[in-house]
Amino acid sequence: MCLVGAGPRGLSVLERLCAQERKSPRWDRLTVHVVDPEPAGAGRVWRPSQSPHLLMNTVASQVTVYTDESVRIRGPLEEGPSLHTWARALGLGTLAPGPATPTAPRVLAEARALGPDTYPTRSLYGHYLTWAFHQVVANAPAHVEVRTHRARAVALEDEAPAPYGPDTAPPQRVLLEDGTRLTGLSAVVLAQGHVAGHPDVPGRATADFAARHGLLYIAPGNPADVDLSRVPPGEPVLLRGLGLNFFDYMSLFTHGRGGRFERAGGRLVYHPSGREPKMYAGSRRGVPYHSRGENEKGAHGRHTPRLLTAEHVAELRAPGAEPLRFGTDLWPLISKEVRGVYYETLLTARGDRAGAERFTPGFLRAATEQAEDAVLDAAGIGPAERWDWDVVTRPYGSRVFAGPEEFRGWVREHLVRDVREAHRGNVRGPLKAALDVLRDLRNEIRLAVDHGGLDGASYRDELDAWYTPLNAYLSIGPPARRVEEMIALLDAGVLELTGPGMRIAPDAGGGTRGAGFVATSSAVPGVRVRAGVLIEARLCAVDLRRTADPLLRWLLDAGQCRPYRIPGRDGDHETGGLAVSARPYHLLGADGTAHPRRFAYGVPTESVHWVTAAGIRPGVGSVTLEDSDAIAGTVLALPAPSGPAGAGAHRADGPAAPDTAGTPTGGMSRADALGGAPAPAAPGAPGTPPTATHTREVQP
Repeated sequence: MCLVGAGPRGLSVLERLCAQERKSPRWDRLTVHVVDPEPAGAGRVWRPSQSPHLLMNTVASQVTVYTDESVRIRGPLEEGPSLHTWARALGLGTLAPGPATPTAPRVLAEARALGPDTYPTRSLYGHYLTWAFHQVVANAPAHVEVRTHRARAVALEDEAPAPYGPDTAPPQRVLLEDGTRLTGLSAVVLAQGHVAGHPDVPGRATADFAARHGLLYIAPGNPADVDLSRVPPGEPVLLRGLGLNFFDYMSLFTHGRGGRFERAGGRLVYHPSGREPKMYAGSRRGVPYHSRGENEKGAHGRHTPRLLTAEHVAELRAPGAEPLRFGTDLWPLISKEVRGVYYETLLTARGDRAGAERFTPGFLRAATEQAEDAVLDAAGIGPAERWDWDVVTRPYGSRVFAGPEEFRGWVREHLVRDVREAHRGNVRGPLKAALDVLRDLRNEIRLAVDHGGLDGASYRDELDAWYTPLNAYLSIGPPARRVEEMIALLDAGVLELTGPGMRIAPDAGGGTRGAGFVATSSAVPGVRVRAGVLIEARLCAVDLRRTADPLLRWLLDAGQCRPYRIPGRDGDHETGGLAVSARPYHLLGADGTAHPRRFAYGVPTESVHWVTAAGIRPGVGSVTLEDSDAIAGTVLALPAPSGPAGAGAHRADGPAAPDTAGTPTGGMSRADALGGAPAPAAPGAPGTPPTATHTREVQP
């Protein structure tokens, strides 16, 4: 079989394949081809070589690769260390030495200092994933061989013509960009993660304007992949977006250029290196994501749903039920879960634990706003302390500021309050405890909305356009330290926030005024910033129709995959997600037929599934682990492909299985075809694999 993508999801499928074959072998020999141009285990996003100044937004104890008793899977549980446990062993020197055990002093120093509630660098997580991949391979059953290919997959096809059924599907063939052909494959799993995309119409227009006038435009993407040496010191830079990518750019332009943060007098102070640009940042909302509350839940703690339970979701999605509407069927329950935790925590913080316990049942039963008010009055919670979604989501309200100075003072105080609330914690602090409920409800929301659970229009207008960005703003923000750094940069004059309602327009200039990008704010009169550099501080949207991934593009052009469509009362809504079947996620062709030997999961399937970028967390029933176990089990249960590629092979229990070349070692080997510099493949006509300058065939 072939795994395309060797990041966390590809690694998880490999781990599940090995675990299942170790406990109950189905085949006498199994060859797994792992295809990724980046380091196996980490992939591109988490590669260990990236800047050490980029942080995860999840604490170390809540990150893992391995299964535990909380996941509902058919395969065996094989526990392993979380990122924190692994780092502790690495720092203490008790981790067994091996080819993937880090030895660099910087990595060891971070490992020694890492606590369970510390936010690790992405680089350290990449080292953990690389180590885990090597562990899985080194400990694979003797009959399982893993072959890595540091190349990109560019085409996938059946080795015999369709039509086919579940028991007659032909073997698969994958073409790599270096000309290697992997043939006789029983299954192919697509787990590419974040893939590049071509710009949309506004993006193309902005890029064209920049090219014509000698300006610099950095399109949406991963900041770790961007060459920022093109941005000179002191140059005004516009950053559009105040989410996680903004904080990455902020760090790369300050930490990454030699600046220093120092705590003095109870606050952070920034000492510039002189090599920073002058950053001007903004967004429609005008304020950055809420910082994460300090973790008080340990590795496994989460809010237990009281209203939006899995059982209630099952009732909502009973056979024959109409598709849900997010605004009427789900949002009232989510809102009440959040507000209930806020009030309960508020009362507990007052020292009235007994009152908090009495309050919650009555509040949850209150069916009207008037009934809720009566419960709040009885608990002594006055109007000034009551939860207000408008204030939480739009903290400046309808205010129009007198000018930049007034906004600067307001936003600084807003950020200081946010940090103060974060330090109160996500259990004892009422605000952050409530916002963390949104993160804890993700599994239940997935159950409700995945695979067409919502009406198409509701998905488009209420989930995708409204709730998903709101959820990101409120619950998946940066560590509080990053917001403290933001305050220090505002004080140092290295960073300015432009204000709510940021607009950026191209200006061709004239006379003595050169061309540039001009930023204004609808809520802050007097803001007008001209810059020669514009950075889109966000990731590329998931959209199969604009994908720059060569394999997905080839499949789409060949009619072998399609965008996911969500049925609706007013017609289907076509998304940019990659269409797959229900678990175990067979790839769907243009005609909607599920291919029995092809699977896909993870980020490209966003819209079929919700919030697919979330990582594997221990102790909370990780959806990713349940998905990867189901895919692995289905792959191993597939019948051997018919034809010469499968001749002579057999299952451990008798029936035929694909043959493998060489002697399985249980270790890692490079495919024989990996020689010389890779030659990019040219795209062919739909349904025809791209050509390559040289071709070497690798059979299992």
